[in-house]
Amino acid sequence: MSSLSTVQPPFAASMRLDQWAIGLSGLCAVHCLASAVLVALAASAGGLLLSPVFHEVGLSLAIALGTVAMARGALTHGHMMPAAIGALGLGAMAGAISLPHDGSGETVFTLVGVGLLALGHDLNRRAAH
Repeated sequence: MSSLSTVQPPFAASMRLDQWAIGLSGLCAVHCLASAVLVALAASAGGLLLSPVFHEVGLSLAIALGTVAMARGALTHGHMMPAAIGALGLGAMAGAISLPHDGSGETVFTLVGVGLLALGHDLNRRAAH
């Protein structure tokens, strides 16, 4: 057997980052919806999930992972559209943090941002093929 079967294409690491980032986007969406439901059902249970620190850490992780994955993808395959869509999603998520935690506008902006960011990662992954 040759060692060629174990060699991965240069974009394999970028694809893994995109897959992790899509998973993180999904977890963010679940968290956002679960928080809104928990707040509606039991205000005391939603206190921890609606903590500003929780959102700031989550956004920081999304920005770091998104930036690395999108930049690697753009450098590998040369397409900027995935990065532009991902950046728009990150911007919507960052803007959502500045809104009141009343469960309406913030939730909508966060879900739109998460969806756009996940779309950017998916496009980034597809462009690598």
